[in-house]
Amino acid sequence: MSTQEEHEVRQHADEMEENALRIDTDRAEQIVDALNTDLANAYVLYHQLKKHHWNVEGAEFRDLHLFLEEAYEHLEEGADIIAERAQAIGGVPVAGPANQQERATIEFEGEDVYDIRTSLENDLEAYGDIIEGMRDHIELAANLGDYATEEILREILVDVEEDAHHIEHYLEDDTLVLEEATH
Repeated sequence: MSTQEEHEVRQHADEMEENALRIDTDRAEQIVDALNTDLANAYVLYHQLKKHHWNVEGAEFRDLHLFLEEAYEHLEEGADIIAERAQAIGGVPVAGPANQQERATIEFEGEDVYDIRTSLENDLEAYGDIIEGMRDHIELAANLGDYATEEILREILVDVEEDAHHIEHYLEDDTLVLEEATH
């Protein structure tokens, strides 16, 4: 017998509770919806970056391996803050890989391994979509009078944009690594 059947559910995933922060349920519901999209996107990209961290090869292996680790750690830290905020305003953070993938507005590139340039291009595309979405959600929170969520998302956005900018640098043409001539 499943332990889920033995215990009463305290809050269903699609339900809102009143919150002590005095954000009314209608506004909180809109904000939680946006936060859950950001949370889902963070975890989809997290898993993609983790995959690239595991599979990176070549002359720039070490630098990229370390950078990708930092980048997915930044996403995880931001995701945790987002999930805690969603809960604080009465919602339930989207959880579980299937639910997160379904909820995300970005797509995981799949399990196949690509060259690092293609991998980073895919990452940068996902970062761009996440950045645009977060900007919209910052504006939404501000318009709904939830200035704390606005501030939280702004702070997370700084790290997201910085990591995207680093990827942009990795993709530049200027490099010390010379490609071997093909005959």
